[in-house]
Amino acid sequence: MKKLLLCSAVLGFALAGYAQQSAPTPTKEVKYENPAADSRGYIVKVGDQAPDDFELVLTDGKKTTLKELRGKVVVLQFTASWCSVCRKEMPHLESEVWQANKNKDFVLIGVDRDEPLEKVSKFHEDMGISYPLALDPGAAIFRRYADKNAGVTRNIVIDRTGKIIYLTRLYDENEFAAMLSVINKQLSL
Repeated sequence: MKKLLLCSAVLGFALAGYAQQSAPTPTKEVKYENPAADSRGYIVKVGDQAPDDFELVLTDGKKTTLKELRGKVVVLQFTASWCSVCRKEMPHLESEVWQANKNKDFVLIGVDRDEPLEKVSKFHEDMGISYPLALDPGAAIFRRYADKNAGVTRNIVIDRTGKIIYLTRLYDENEFAAMLSVINKQLSL
Protein backbone atom coordinates (compact mmCIF):
# COMPACT_ATOMS: atom_id res chain seq x y z
CA MET A 1 0.00 0.00 0.00
CA LYS A 2 2.86 2.36 0.84
CA LYS A 3 4.39 1.63 -2.58
CA LEU A 4 1.08 2.43 -4.26
CA LEU A 5 0.75 5.73 -2.38
CA LEU A 6 4.37 6.58 -3.14
CA CYS A 7 3.91 5.80 -6.85
CA SER A 8 0.71 7.86 -6.92
CA ALA A 9 2.46 10.80 -5.30
CA VAL A 10 5.40 10.63 -7.73
CA LEU A 11 3.01 10.32 -10.67
CA GLY A 12 1.00 13.30 -9.37
CA PHE A 13 4.10 15.47 -9.05
CA ALA A 14 5.27 14.42 -12.52
CA LEU A 15 1.90 15.25 -14.06
CA ALA A 16 1.78 18.61 -12.27
CA GLY A 17 5.28 19.45 -13.55
CA TYR A 18 4.33 18.44 -17.10
CA ALA A 19 1.15 20.55 -16.92
CA GLN A 20 3.16 23.59 -15.85
CA GLN A 21 5.62 23.11 -18.70
CA SER A 22 2.94 22.69 -21.37
CA ALA A 23 0.61 25.41 -20.11
CA PRO A 24 1.06 28.74 -21.86
CA THR A 25 2.90 31.20 -19.73
CA PRO A 26 1.62 34.73 -19.67
CA THR A 27 3.84 37.14 -21.58
CA LYS A 28 3.92 40.88 -21.82
CA GLU A 29 2.42 42.40 -24.97
CA VAL A 30 4.84 42.59 -27.87
CA LYS A 31 4.36 45.21 -30.56
CA TYR A 32 5.67 44.27 -33.94
CA GLU A 33 6.92 46.83 -36.41
CA ASN A 34 6.96 46.28 -40.13
CA PRO A 35 10.44 44.87 -40.77
CA ALA A 36 10.41 46.34 -44.29
CA ALA A 37 10.01 49.88 -43.00
CA ASP A 38 13.15 51.94 -42.97
CA SER A 39 13.97 54.56 -40.38
CA ARG A 40 12.14 57.16 -42.50
CA GLY A 41 8.80 55.38 -42.38
CA TYR A 42 8.88 53.70 -45.78
CA ILE A 43 7.41 50.22 -46.19
CA VAL A 44 8.87 49.96 -49.70
CA LYS A 45 12.50 50.07 -50.74
CA VAL A 46 14.58 50.82 -53.80
CA GLY A 47 14.31 47.86 -56.18
CA ASP A 48 10.71 47.01 -55.23
CA GLN A 49 8.00 47.05 -57.83
CA ALA A 50 6.00 50.19 -57.02
CA PRO A 51 2.54 49.43 -55.64
CA ASP A 52 0.14 50.27 -58.47
CA ASP A 53 -3.23 48.92 -57.37
CA PHE A 54 -4.89 52.33 -57.16
CA GLU A 55 -6.21 55.13 -59.33
CA LEU A 56 -4.90 58.68 -59.15
CA VAL A 57 -7.73 61.20 -59.36
CA LEU A 58 -6.32 64.61 -60.22
CA THR A 59 -7.83 67.90 -59.04
CA ASP A 60 -9.08 68.60 -62.59
CA GLY A 61 -11.06 65.34 -62.54
CA LYS A 62 -8.73 63.41 -64.85
CA LYS A 63 -7.72 59.93 -63.75
CA THR A 64 -4.63 57.83 -64.32
CA THR A 65 -2.83 54.81 -62.91
CA LEU A 66 0.80 53.86 -62.59
CA LYS A 67 0.11 50.99 -64.99
CA GLU A 68 -1.02 53.54 -67.61
CA LEU A 69 2.18 55.53 -67.01
CA ARG A 70 4.53 52.60 -67.65
CA GLY A 71 7.18 53.58 -70.17
CA LYS A 72 7.66 56.94 -68.42
CA VAL A 73 9.78 57.95 -65.48
CA VAL A 74 7.36 58.87 -62.68
CA VAL A 75 7.79 60.82 -59.46
CA LEU A 76 5.08 60.61 -56.82
CA GLN A 77 5.47 63.47 -54.38
CA PHE A 78 3.50 62.92 -51.16
CA THR A 79 2.44 66.27 -49.80
CA ALA A 80 -0.23 68.21 -47.85
CA SER A 81 -1.23 71.85 -47.58
CA TRP A 82 -0.37 72.01 -43.86
CA CYS A 83 3.19 70.74 -44.44
CA SER A 84 5.77 73.55 -44.26
CA VAL A 85 8.59 71.36 -45.58
CA CYS A 86 6.41 70.40 -48.57
CA ARG A 87 5.87 74.08 -49.28
CA LYS A 88 9.64 74.64 -49.16
CA GLU A 89 10.33 71.77 -51.58
CA MET A 90 7.52 72.36 -54.09
CA PRO A 91 9.06 75.37 -55.90
CA HIS A 92 12.19 73.25 -56.47
CA LEU A 93 10.10 70.36 -57.77
CA GLU A 94 8.31 72.79 -60.09
CA SER A 95 11.42 74.42 -61.56
CA GLU A 96 14.16 71.79 -61.32
CA VAL A 97 12.12 68.64 -61.89
CA TRP A 98 8.82 69.41 -63.63
CA GLN A 99 9.72 72.34 -65.90
CA ALA A 100 13.04 70.72 -66.81
CA ASN A 101 11.46 67.40 -67.80
CA LYS A 102 7.77 67.86 -68.59
CA ASN A 103 8.34 67.52 -72.35
CA LYS A 104 10.14 64.19 -71.94
CA ASP A 105 8.84 60.74 -71.02
CA PHE A 106 8.33 62.01 -67.49
CA VAL A 107 5.45 62.54 -65.07
CA LEU A 108 5.42 64.28 -61.68
CA ILE A 109 2.26 63.98 -59.62
CA GLY A 110 1.83 65.45 -56.16
CA VAL A 111 -0.35 63.15 -54.05
CA ASP A 112 -2.09 65.24 -51.39
CA ARG A 113 -2.62 63.28 -48.20
CA ASP A 114 -6.23 63.12 -47.06
CA GLU A 115 -7.51 66.62 -47.85
CA PRO A 116 -10.71 67.57 -49.70
CA LEU A 117 -10.72 68.76 -53.32
CA GLU A 118 -11.36 72.43 -52.44
CA LYS A 119 -8.38 72.58 -50.09
CA VAL A 120 -6.08 70.74 -52.54
CA SER A 121 -7.15 73.02 -55.41
CA LYS A 122 -6.42 76.11 -53.31
CA PHE A 123 -3.08 74.64 -52.25
CA HIS A 124 -2.20 74.02 -55.90
CA GLU A 125 -3.06 77.62 -56.77
CA ASP A 126 -1.32 79.13 -53.72
CA MET A 127 1.90 77.23 -54.50
CA GLY A 128 1.93 78.42 -58.11
CA ILE A 129 2.85 74.99 -59.42
CA SER A 130 1.83 73.58 -62.78
CA TYR A 131 2.42 69.88 -62.12
CA PRO A 132 -0.79 68.05 -61.19
CA LEU A 133 -1.97 67.17 -57.72
CA ALA A 134 -4.01 64.05 -56.97
CA LEU A 135 -6.36 63.37 -54.09
CA ASP A 136 -5.62 60.68 -51.52
CA PRO A 137 -8.72 60.24 -49.36
CA GLY A 138 -7.92 58.46 -46.13
CA ALA A 139 -4.23 58.38 -47.17
CA ALA A 140 -4.92 55.06 -48.88
CA ILE A 141 -2.26 55.60 -51.57
CA PHE A 142 0.24 56.92 -49.03
CA ARG A 143 -0.15 53.75 -46.93
CA ARG A 144 0.95 51.61 -49.88
CA TYR A 145 4.36 53.29 -49.66
CA ALA A 146 4.83 54.41 -46.07
CA ASP A 147 3.65 53.59 -42.59
CA LYS A 148 0.29 55.20 -41.87
CA ASN A 149 1.83 57.26 -39.05
CA ALA A 150 4.78 58.49 -41.12
CA GLY A 151 4.93 62.05 -42.37
CA VAL A 152 4.64 63.54 -45.82
CA THR A 153 7.29 65.35 -47.84
CA ARG A 154 8.58 62.29 -49.60
CA ASN A 155 9.27 61.51 -53.25
CA ILE A 156 9.17 58.10 -54.88
CA VAL A 157 11.02 57.90 -58.21
CA ILE A 158 9.76 55.05 -60.41
CA ASP A 159 11.48 53.86 -63.56
CA ARG A 160 9.85 52.99 -66.89
CA THR A 161 9.25 49.38 -65.80
CA GLY A 162 7.49 50.36 -62.57
CA LYS A 163 10.38 49.76 -60.17
CA ILE A 164 11.27 52.15 -57.38
CA ILE A 165 14.69 53.63 -58.04
CA TYR A 166 14.95 56.42 -55.46
CA LEU A 167 13.25 57.53 -52.23
CA THR A 168 13.49 60.88 -50.46
CA ARG A 169 12.24 62.12 -47.11
CA LEU A 170 11.87 65.75 -46.08
CA TYR A 171 13.74 68.34 -48.12
CA ASP A 172 17.48 67.94 -48.01
CA GLU A 173 19.44 69.76 -50.73
CA ASN A 174 21.96 66.94 -51.17
CA GLU A 175 19.29 64.25 -51.35
CA PHE A 176 17.28 66.41 -53.76
CA ALA A 177 20.35 66.86 -55.99
CA ALA A 178 20.93 63.10 -55.94
CA MET A 179 17.28 62.57 -56.92
CA LEU A 180 17.73 64.96 -59.86
CA SER A 181 20.76 62.97 -60.96
CA VAL A 182 18.80 59.71 -60.82
CA ILE A 183 15.93 61.23 -62.82
CA ASN A 184 18.28 62.69 -65.45
CA LYS A 185 20.12 59.40 -65.80
CA GLN A 186 16.84 57.51 -66.28
CA LEU A 187 15.62 59.98 -68.86
CA SER A 188 18.85 59.63 -70.82
CA LEU A 189 18.48 55.84 -71.16
